[in-house]
Amino acid sequence: MDYTIYKIKNEIIDLVIKALERDIDRQQVEITLPPDSTMGDLSVPCFYFTKLLRISPNQIAAELKNKIPATGHIKSIQNIGPYLNFFINQKYLGQKVLKEVYKKSDKYGQLKLPKEKIMIEYSGPNTHKEFHIGHVRNVALGASLVNLHRFASQKVVAVNYIGDIGAHVAKCLWALEKFHKDEELPENKGKYLGAIYTEAVKKIEDNEEYKKEADEVQRKLEHGDKYLTALWKKTRLWSLDELNEIYKILGSKFDHIFYESEVEKPGKKLVAELLEKGLAEKSESATIINLEKYNLKSLLLLKSDGSSLYSTKDLALAKLKFEKYKIDKSYYVVDSRQGFYFRQVFKTLEVMGFVRPMKHIAYEFLTLKEGAMSSRSGNIVPFEDFLEQFIALASEETKKRHADWSEEDISSVSRKIALGAIKFNLLKVGNNSVIVFDPQEALSFDGFTGPYLQYTVSRINSILKKETVKNIKDVHFSKLNSVLEKQIFWLLAAFPEVIEKAVAEEEATGLAKYLFDLARSFSSFYQNVPILSADEKSRPARLLLTMSVHQVLVSGLELLGIETVEQM
Repeated sequence: MDYTIYKIKNEIIDLVIKALERDIDRQQVEITLPPDSTMGDLSVPCFYFTKLLRISPNQIAAELKNKIPATGHIKSIQNIGPYLNFFINQKYLGQKVLKEVYKKSDKYGQLKLPKEKIMIEYSGPNTHKEFHIGHVRNVALGASLVNLHRFASQKVVAVNYIGDIGAHVAKCLWALEKFHKDEELPENKGKYLGAIYTEAVKKIEDNEEYKKEADEVQRKLEHGDKYLTALWKKTRLWSLDELNEIYKILGSKFDHIFYESEVEKPGKKLVAELLEKGLAEKSESATIINLEKYNLKSLLLLKSDGSSLYSTKDLALAKLKFEKYKIDKSYYVVDSRQGFYFRQVFKTLEVMGFVRPMKHIAYEFLTLKEGAMSSRSGNIVPFEDFLEQFIALASEETKKRHADWSEEDISSVSRKIALGAIKFNLLKVGNNSVIVFDPQEALSFDGFTGPYLQYTVSRINSILKKETVKNIKDVHFSKLNSVLEKQIFWLLAAFPEVIEKAVAEEEATGLAKYLFDLARSFSSFYQNVPILSADEKSRPARLLLTMSVHQVLVSGLELLGIETVEQM
């Protein structure tokens, strides 16, 4: 790829292969970072080469050092044990990287990966339930993956799949009719439905007769009962209106929204075809597909009363996605507890003869200090309530810093800080890790947090308001010769690789950590090196470095779905 970091690494690989005098796969030449910058800028471990040369990696590193000449920008080469370490000319590195960022601007870091059309399905809430903070991890992750794949020049269709029918809807409507029919409706009707759903679950668990009544509501709904269908349509809109408001707050946009209700009938038809072909079978009146020979047990496709299940609809949805949108790959961002289920669904599709690239992007759930959340048990924190708490905390801090600001300005900035804190706290942790959310920690202006990054951008804004570099010809790159500046050069150079890795691993954790490292390095630079008060030759160079850091921080935060703040 056409970035300095790739050019330098490719040149090192060429030099190593030439010195080895062997036909070797380039992919086997590993380049790492030394544990200490005094040991070198880039390092080639020589362990793999022992298979070719039949001598120790230490001896290989020593021999390669004598065979590889230092070039204009490879300042020197050293061997330390089994490692061959390269020192890159600092002026060359700084000039190349800063010019690259300056020229490409907000396109810096973009990749040109193979042209594929990818569908990323994320969020996937249910109507008639409350949208709680646990749902936000899915939205934050899904939106970041959409941004990252698009930044890598891939065509992405971002979709949502909303559960607007099923047992949960039937339970909610049953309780609404049985216990709340004549109540005056509150302003937030979506939240009202969520509370009724939780009430319904608790009542049904303790009463078998109630369970039968709720099951009958679901059966009638699936058979088109006019009264219940009208009630479903009305209450469905209450939930969808609330969800649309939440997505506006979170800044999530979808190219298309699928609904379970639109794939229920196609799903039942598909199951009937599986029965006709002998791929599915009846078991105690229910319809199943036996996946025992694949070590996946049996997947239930229809209930004994003919009612649909998630699997009924997911099979139809999978086909619809590829047939309607002509996509190359389909990704499902769904929590890890559904991992086995997705393996069953993908295998069922394969047995059907529908073989397409499909991937479950799993993540662990978010918990409170009190334990895991569940809409069924009612121990959830609605997202909107949670956000208001965050905004209140951010507002307190903002007022301390800016007593002269208007309430409108405080409110606007506090909302951005609160959302940034929430999203960053959800994305800085690997997909495979459970998150125990700590609001105070997430909102800290110091440390590995969203507000710290927003504050760093705000601090740079205050510098660049006073002066920027108008002509790159005015920059004396030789003036950028400190260890702090070199550290920043390497971090800036690494941005495209960070993006490439984030796309490959389907998670934003590495990007979040990278942005924190860049912000922290710049803070050290800011505290130890004068910028605006520097001499006439040093100032343009340091301003260009500052502008480059600003550009990469803003781009990186945008990929995480986090707004920057002009002043904090």
